[in-house]
Amino acid sequence: MEISESVSNLSRSVPRPLRKRKIDFAIVVFFFVNILFITYIVDLEQLVIANPYHYKQPIWPPSFFLSVIHSYGRTYDPLLMARPVWWKATIWIDALFFGPFYIFGIYSFIKGRKWIRIPAVIYSSVMMTNVTIILSEEIWGPHASPHLYFVLLDNAPWLIFPILIIFRMYKYEDPFVDRS
Repeated sequence: MEISESVSNLSRSVPRPLRKRKIDFAIVVFFFVNILFITYIVDLEQLVIANPYHYKQPIWPPSFFLSVIHSYGRTYDPLLMARPVWWKATIWIDALFFGPFYIFGIYSFIKGRKWIRIPAVIYSSVMMTNVTIILSEEIWGPHASPHLYFVLLDNAPWLIFPILIIFRMYKYEDPFVDRS
């Protein structure tokens, strides 16, 4: 093997910087929003508070966030306030599995670590399944949203980003390197 071919192969295995991977940057922002707000504030509230109409202020999440979450639920999303058992099961999946995934995902997408491919596809598949079930309830279930289009739009990122992640991860063994 010639030296130039060897150098060329080495440069192909070095991940491109995140600033040159705009889709990956958007995915990292999505993961940050989830870990900092959705998973351990919005979702955790639904595990900590059994009845959002009668509760004692927990240590976490802070009361400001509880007011915002409950106002959103009362106005737009009766399912969030009803909290059926199957709904809480999806929240437990989020807290126990998606939360840690977001931490690994943030690290690996920033650093360009190819080992995240399969976990990212698994995460995306489970997320799309959960969101499809939740949106089915929002549309046709006993806790259907009175503001369906708003709730659908509000939940769209949790369908769009998993699809984007699957397309981003499936094609190449190392999705973070240059193909030139």
